[in-house]
Amino acid sequence: MKGAATDHAKATVHETAIVDPRAELGPGVVVGPFAIIGPAVVVGANTRVGPRVLIEQDTLIGTNCRIANGAVLGTDPQDLKYEGERTFLEVGDRTVIREFATLNRGTAASGRTVVGSDCLLMAYCHIAHDCELGNHVIISNATNMAGHVSIEDWAIVSGLVAIHQFVRIGAHAFVGGGSRIPQDVPPYCRVVGNPSPKLYGLNTVGLERRGLSPEVRRRLRKAYRILFQSDLNLSRAVSRVEAEDDLLCPEVGYFLDFIRSSKRGVIF
Repeated sequence: MKGAATDHAKATVHETAIVDPRAELGPGVVVGPFAIIGPAVVVGANTRVGPRVLIEQDTLIGTNCRIANGAVLGTDPQDLKYEGERTFLEVGDRTVIREFATLNRGTAASGRTVVGSDCLLMAYCHIAHDCELGNHVIISNATNMAGHVSIEDWAIVSGLVAIHQFVRIGAHAFVGGGSRIPQDVPPYCRVVGNPSPKLYGLNTVGLERRGLSPEVRRRLRKAYRILFQSDLNLSRAVSRVEAEDDLLCPEVGYFLDFIRSSKRGVIF
């Protein structure tokens, strides 16, 4: 942008970009050509806003983020119950949002849509109103989620996945490409399928990469077999795992708590 930029509150803003005077740009922010940043938008230090990006309003972007060409953030929720109330979009630090991804603000139900830190949202994915993504989440190309979806830390969702509203995807889970996800995905597990997704064991590669010890992985494997590969129904299987003293650890406890608290039921 040499020779075609101006200084805007310690940020570099291309001369063709439009920045609302009520927006706040941190030091080191770079705003590319034809980008539009609306009112009550806060962009953290050293974040780069690419060409033709729209950040409509009431959006908080963390530091050191990268927002690629044509992405659209902070637009009204696509929900008929939305009546113009003030709601927000929040994006954490070091998150990368690629080309033409769309992220809507929340509704009165929760007041906000949240994307955590160190996430990667690939091209054309859609983060709907009131969704909440944890940290280190990867959402691949053209995946679309309905409202109120929760995706926990370190989960990976492959491309062209359709996620039903109010679904939860647990930490360290892996969802295969082209899947339809109408129910909760248990943490640590691999899921794939359309129209009827199924579990395909633990996300063993992911768990090893995340540094879970061999002993913890052993306990999770045994718990998985009792929960999903035994003749017990799910509620009895949960009780059986709880009765196995050699299985109990924080990771297995979280596994069981996720299943017990599921409102839509879990895929298995």
